[in-house]
Amino acid sequence: MTMPWPGRAGIAELWKALRGYLGAGGRRRRSRIANLDALCEFLESRASHVAQTSLYGYLRTRSGVRFPELFANDDFARSIDIAKWYVWLACVSDLAIYAGGLIAQRTNSGQAAVGRLMAGVVDVIITNTGVPERAGSEFLELTQRLRERVASCDWAAVRDDETPFSESPPALINRAPVINELKRLDDEIVRNSVRFRWQEVRRDLRRDLDADALMASIGQVSPRGDASQDSG
Repeated sequence: MTMPWPGRAGIAELWKALRGYLGAGGRRRRSRIANLDALCEFLESRASHVAQTSLYGYLRTRSGVRFPELFANDDFARSIDIAKWYVWLACVSDLAIYAGGLIAQRTNSGQAAVGRLMAGVVDVIITNTGVPERAGSEFLELTQRLRERVASCDWAAVRDDETPFSESPPALINRAPVINELKRLDDEIVRNSVRFRWQEVRRDLRRDLDADALMASIGQVSPRGDASQDSG
């Protein structure tokens, strides 16, 4: 599964991809998250949405009515291709940490069980995505950093607030193809805008996550709800 990112396919396609930022198509149908497939789909789709709307929203705000014209420039389009995948990986990373922390809070599963689950989720998402064309030379290194962050996470210490979302705000401000002088002026606003976009995602995950059913579906929790022998 890959993101519906627009390339240089024309202004009509570009504006279609921006519907979420412009206020249309941003809401998704509610779906219970009770198995591995549902969790993978939630993480991939919501990370894609936050990355897409954040990056294109910032660029549109900075360029105004000239925004569609910028995609006719090959160098700009190439920088967008690299930035979008960098921001997306940061979004997957943040949401995976938050989701794993929420699962740890809601179940009797041990640290190692949650760690295996989230490592598997991240691996599925990365494998399904592959190495996108024009993703940049750092893409594989960044996927490895994502795996390492999940592998080293102290799931019991993950809080149900905005603190797990520590990589996506700086990823946007660091990689957006905007001149440094403007990014310095925009820094706090841009970071806060990304944090704001995560609020609805957190609400949806709290509401729809059936953590016990999820862990039971992968054999980590017995039907009685007892923790498995693995205490982490």
